[in-house]
Amino acid sequence: MADKATPPNDLTSTLNLRQLRAIPEGVRSDDLYKSLTTEQQDVVKNLPNGAGILLVLKGAGVGGRYLLDAAETKIGRDINNEICLDDITVSRSHALISKSDGYTIKDLGSLNGTYLNAVVVREVKINPGDEVQIGKYHLTLFIGGNK
Repeated sequence: MADKATPPNDLTSTLNLRQLRAIPEGVRSDDLYKSLTTEQQDVVKNLPNGAGILLVLKGAGVGGRYLLDAAETKIGRDINNEICLDDITVSRSHALISKSDGYTIKDLGSLNGTYLNAVVVREVKINPGDEVQIGKYHLTLFIGGNK
């Protein structure tokens, strides 16, 4: 008796194209600085050397400024965070920015992820001019002494 041929396993995958993001080309920090309003340029110019600030340049909360003046800055939707971003796209306890030899961002197990320059990250160093996306918020890092 001949063995019946086993049919091939058909695997089907679904790719959600709405989840794809274009990775932006790097922007020179000088060009980014020149694109700021005069008021924003004054804020960045008057930062102490090495002090960081996140500016919301696009997305939800445009015009927002968040000084990174502590060793750790917790970001999330909960009001007990140092940076409270009140939107359902932000987890209650979303990310943590640490200052030690520069700035590092760490995702705290958020549902929507934390992005650095449109790439999802778990923990990574942030450089001046980098864009951090948390939910609908796009925050750009500026450091005093670096434009």
